[in-house]
Amino acid sequence: MVHPLFADDHKLEAYWLDQAPPPDLPEPVQPKSADVAVVGSGYTGLSAALTVAREGRSVIVFDAEDAGWGCSSRNGGQCGASLKPGLDGLTKQYGAARAKAMYRDAMASLEYLVDFIEREQIECDLIRPGRFVGAHTPGKYDEMARDFEMLNRELGIECHAVPKAEQHGEIGSDLYHGGVVIANHAAVHPARYHRGLLERAMSAGVAVAAHTPVTRIERTQSGFEVTTPRGVTAARDVVVATNGYTNTSTIVPGFARRVIPIGSYMIATEPLAPGLIDRLMPKNRVLNDSRRVVLYWRATPDRTRIVFGGRVALAETDPLVSGPKLHAVMSGIHPELAEVKISHSWMGFVAYTFDHMPHVGVRDGMHYAMGYCGSGVAMASYLGHKAGLKVLGDADGATAFDDLPLQTRPFYGGKPWFLAGAVAYYRMRDRLAR
Repeated sequence: MVHPLFADDHKLEAYWLDQAPPPDLPEPVQPKSADVAVVGSGYTGLSAALTVAREGRSVIVFDAEDAGWGCSSRNGGQCGASLKPGLDGLTKQYGAARAKAMYRDAMASLEYLVDFIEREQIECDLIRPGRFVGAHTPGKYDEMARDFEMLNRELGIECHAVPKAEQHGEIGSDLYHGGVVIANHAAVHPARYHRGLLERAMSAGVAVAAHTPVTRIERTQSGFEVTTPRGVTAARDVVVATNGYTNTSTIVPGFARRVIPIGSYMIATEPLAPGLIDRLMPKNRVLNDSRRVVLYWRATPDRTRIVFGGRVALAETDPLVSGPKLHAVMSGIHPELAEVKISHSWMGFVAYTFDHMPHVGVRDGMHYAMGYCGSGVAMASYLGHKAGLKVLGDADGATAFDDLPLQTRPFYGGKPWFLAGAVAYYRMRDRLAR
């Protein structure tokens, strides 16, 4: 039985697809040869393909589903420039110089995305309203205020702390103990952005073969042979751009063992009463909080609904199950939404890494970029572009993430058997934090 919180006409698909449905591409003709074969047609794969194609190389992009079917059309559209370990954690592990270089690359990823969208004139509801991060405990407020003051001092990142007494200027909620504003963070309509990127790639001559799963990649003397049900393509270079869906095939086991697919679940509300969203989100910020099991939300581009996401179950589940759970958490933050119906409920897989860092490089002779740890809109676009530059042998492809070991763990083959325990552990830490 469907939960009564669902609207009668609810959809179990991403809200974004209402305005940007899956692209209707022509039946693909798989070429016998190409300079570059890309596996995955999300932000990473298309960014790499576009970069290479505009330098005159022939490129074929393969995807097992519709182009952009994965998280590139299912995410929340929030665009940030943060790294999960934080500047202090990175400094302890890699030293001050490289830690700052990593953060500068993260900052560059956001500027690259915004510049690309504006330069290419992609209509995807780009805004830069900034982000408010709510502190779920008083101690977290103090910690975040210190950390972001360091980012401001060391890297010039424009951010400031907001005490609890002033937080209603940022968010219509009494749940948090203050928070931090990061001024330059952005938002897009993720599916419209993907469609624009797809159109630019195809206009540059990129062939996109949707519904064409790669079944084998074999090394040859001159490069690779890429096999699909439609045929075999000889390619000089291969780019693996599968990110959260890397473990859905056995063609790249060396990568599948090194990324952790984690389901991120989202809902969209029905249209809200006039004026309500202005009280809940007075500055139209993108929002998340300080919990390790992160929650994130924002207004839709037309400011009529709220899109709310996070992880609300230990194991992967069904959007019919996750939807009411997300609604309960959302209503705990904004009690005014307790009776609002769910119009859409969906999920997609993001990719985490064991060191919580994004990765780009070459493995088994194949170029790759993946493991964005939930910050993929900007980073996937940026590192996909960098991977394309590396294919071209362009020195501008270098990043501070080069040569980071893409770690794995014993007994891990791509199916995260440990995930439920890890989520339970981090949820407990969130509850016990002071």
